[in-house]
Amino acid sequence: MKKKSFLLATVLLLALSMVLAACGGGTDEGNGGGGEGEGDGAEKPKFMSIVTGGTGGTYYPLGGSFAEIISDATGIDTNAEVSGASAENMNTLKDGNAEIAFSQTDIASYAKEGKLMFEGAAVDNVSAIGTLYPETIQIVTTAKSGIKTVEDLKGKKVSIGAPGSGTAANAEQILEVHGITLDDIKKQDLSFDESTAGIQDGTIDAAFVTAGTPTGAVEGLSATEDVVIVPIEQGKIDELIEKYPYYVQDEVPAGTYKLAEAAPTVAVQAMLVVSNDLSEDVVYDVTKAIFENLDKVTHAKGKMIKAENAVKGTGIDLHPGAKKYFDEQGLKAE
Repeated sequence: MKKKSFLLATVLLLALSMVLAACGGGTDEGNGGGGEGEGDGAEKPKFMSIVTGGTGGTYYPLGGSFAEIISDATGIDTNAEVSGASAENMNTLKDGNAEIAFSQTDIASYAKEGKLMFEGAAVDNVSAIGTLYPETIQIVTTAKSGIKTVEDLKGKKVSIGAPGSGTAANAEQILEVHGITLDDIKKQDLSFDESTAGIQDGTIDAAFVTAGTPTGAVEGLSATEDVVIVPIEQGKIDELIEKYPYYVQDEVPAGTYKLAEAAPTVAVQAMLVVSNDLSEDVVYDVTKAIFENLDKVTHAKGKMIKAENAVKGTGIDLHPGAKKYFDEQGLKAE
């Protein structure tokens, strides 16, 4: 009888030991990073960077607002970083050195397709969050320069934007439809701030600026100079749009930079792109945070950003997380 009792106790102890071991193993797995909950958590980064543009443009202040909104809504520490804008930003995402970026729609398309400045080096690891607002191509000069038409730029010192920027591509295409090559101008590769400073001190004559209006750097110039935005004639606008369909007709309104009348021109669109390394859940949360907190955007362009427009003309596929958010709003990509 004692022998049977001993055997029964041994079996019970062994069983209890197995139960405790199983419980302990489950705890170790959860703390050690192998559990389902930890796997989900690993998809949510602790930090994200938004690469923007120069401090004198529109991307940087908007990026600052977005970074604050995302940080508050998602708990992911997000910062806006100064950069060389669109083309550089696409390569930064390609190299894994940022998670979110501003880009022109045309540049994002070039990057995905491996065209122009991305020839042989396509950027295939990014998707769209959505478009934001028109980016107006502004050919900036002053009354004292005597420049009144695009043709007047021949032989002049003209900044076409920072090296690798979307502005440079816009400048070359606009000059092209006017029968002008980069060899016909004294090309300068300057940021918006450097461009307006150069116009002010007389070291350059004009500059291409692709940004939402009003643009900070140009506003600063208008405080001390009579700013002129060189108009693009309607026939050339039509020719440009026919050849490069991502352009749309636009204008710099009268009153902007103290202009007496509106200056006809063209625009591309600003958009947000994101690394495909971010999970669907994270991008959904980021998209939702931005488009449901636009009242917290301090820049004037915030009033132009609308969810119903964000799915139009992205030029590249939406990230599944962004698509999920827009689907919930009944909005389909066009």
